[in-house]
Order: sequence, then structure tokens, then C-alpha cells
Amino acid sequence: MKTIVVVDDHTLLSQAISGLVNSFDDFKVLYTSKHGQDFIDQLAFPNKIPDIVLMDVNMPIMDGIETTAYLKEHHPDIKVLALSVEAEERTILKMIRAGAKGYLLKDTEKSVLENALKELSEHGFYHTNTVTKLLVGSLDVDNALALKEREIEFIKHACTEMTYNEIAEKMFLSPKTVQGYRDSVFAKLNLKNRTGLVIYALKHGYFKV
Repeated sequence: MKTIVVVDDHTLLSQAISGLVNSFDDFKVLYTSKHGQDFIDQLAFPNKIPDIVLMDVNMPIMDGIETTAYLKEHHPDIKVLALSVEAEERTILKMIRAGAKGYLLKDTEKSVLENALKELSEHGFYHTNTVTKLLVGSLDVDNALALKEREIEFIKHACTEMTYNEIAEKMFLSPKTVQGYRDSVFAKLNLKNRTGLVIYALKHGYFKV
């Protein structure tokens, strides 16, 4: 039985999510928390450390990004599955970089939530088709195999907080050349944006959180 904690500042929604999770086989909600600091305070008790956290992004006191980053450093065995209304690339990218292993939109179906928890438990990583389509096109494996060494180096740098100009300085290249690498990589992998590139890099071992 995998244990779950729901971290969300909306009480009714948190209770509803808990009810759904408790209806799934092999999953049980330990408790709910109204924000990140409330959840972290609970972790002082060994019997309150869950396997998975369903984490809202926008919360008072301590938001989901800050809380996920804290867990990555202090409780790396706890898997974070973001559950948010935020579908913006920047927000998703921040959660992934902070250490989230998956990202669900709150309008998802019950069956998708259950499948996400199973996938996260078994494989350690999950994204809904909605989010994946938003960020990543259908990957061309043959073109992925054709990535050049410098393109792979660019991918690793692109997974950090560095701007493209900072990546150019790091690689001792002109910004125009780095933009060329970006366009080439996006075309080869059929990616739509930088967040899609991060997800690709995570899935294929070019970058680890």
C-alpha cells in the first residue's frame, strides 16, 4: 500500500482529491496539508512520511515549487506529483527543475490520476498526454540518435536556469551559434519549447533532477 499526502490550500478540493485516492486500490491518503510549511512540519514524525505527494503549485506561506525543492534536498525518496490548474510552460518547467516527477492538470479524469500514481510508483516518472502534447511533439528516434556532441552539451546547459546568452558564454560560442543549436535540436527532436527539451532530457538521461 503506497501512502499519499495531498498538499493544497483549498480544503474542499483537498478532501475531494483524498476521497478519490482512497478509492484506488493500493493507495491510501495519510493526511492533507494546507501549504508546504504545514507539510514539512509533519515530516518531523516518521509515521507521517509518505511515498508520494500530490502537490499544488500556488499556495500561501510556502508554495509547491519551494516545497518540492526542499523535498528534493531533504527527502529525495518522496516522489512529487504536481496537481495544478497552471498549464504555463514556465510554471511546469520550474516544478520539473525543482524535482517534481510528474505534472497533472486539475481537470484530469479520475482514471488518469489513478494511472499517474501507478506509473509514478512503478517507473518513478509520469506526465499526462495533455501536458506532454503541450510541451513535446512526437519524438523522432532516428533524429535523436543523430544528435551531435555539442548539441548534447547544449541540451544539458538548457536544462539549467541559464539564459541562452549565458549558455553561449559557457560553451565559448556566439549567441547566434547557440540559437542555431537550439533550432537544430528542436527540429531533430520535434520539440515545441525549452520545457519539452527538459522533459526529453530527463527521460533519456541527459539531465537528472
